Amino acid sequence: MSSGSDSFSQTIVIKPKSGWQLIDWKELVEYRDLFYFLIKRDVLAIYKQTIMGFTWAIIRPIFSMIVFSVIFGGLAKIPSDGTPYPIFSYVALIPWTYFSASMNASTQSLISGKGIFTKVYFPRLIIPLTPILSKLVDFAIAFLVLFGLMGWYGIKPTVNIVFLPILILMMMLTASGIGMWLSAMAIQYRDIPQGVGFLSQLLMYAAPVVWPLSLLQDRFGESATFLYGIYPMVGVIEGFRSSLLGHNPMPWELIGIGTLTAIFLFISGALYFKNKEPIFVDVA
Repeated sequence: MSSGSDSFSQTIVIKPKSGWQLIDWKELVEYRDLFYFLIKRDVLAIYKQTIMGFTWAIIRPIFSMIVFSVIFGGLAKIPSDGTPYPIFSYVALIPWTYFSASMNASTQSLISGKGIFTKVYFPRLIIPLTPILSKLVDFAIAFLVLFGLMGWYGIKPTVNIVFLPILILMMMLTASGIGMWLSAMAIQYRDIPQGVGFLSQLLMYAAPVVWPLSLLQDRFGESATFLYGIYPMVGVIEGFRSSLLGHNPMPWELIGIGTLTAIFLFISGALYFKNKEPIFVDVA
């Protein structure tokens, strides 16, 4: 009997992948069911036991739009390139709210998910990438509200709306890169999540969310604007406004340099995450 049982006993050894590979896409596909489960759990966990449910995805950007319209559009008299300030700010708030929420959730992801990845093997990269996809639900809901606002103000989207998928991909790429950086840092240095809230506020006011890019161009010239485009969300936000409101041409220079930055953030974030991955279980 013992010889029979020994013949069925197996020892499974998980070895690190040989060769240079930034992201094992094949392995991520193999774990797609787990990926889907975590995304679904993430979406449901946010609104579980809330009275208003997914309505919060509408309330948050609408409330910010009202506050910004009163303070910046009404009191500060910040120009909005000939567009009603409420919709001018709301168009920017849609990608910004997604980016900020994804960045914050990704930062906390390894800390909150340590109960899973310390017990079961699966690609750890799934954890910080889950919020990048789950937050698209809120993004889509807020986007639907935008079309209602555009109808209210009598604004029709331009033909440049066909470029929105490029801007959305750029937005997701930026959030993914920063998310991988911050999640890998946060699991080791627990001060990081405390500072992300301040970073998020700083990045919001650094982006042209509440003010038009033309203010920077008029004061510092085109060269300064080009350098400003290194911040990827500048090209994303201005691209959204050009696609949907049509008050300015598509800012391809900003989008181009911002895309390069987004790719750099993604590659460097993946490298840093991969480098720190062996210590995640020890420091969790």
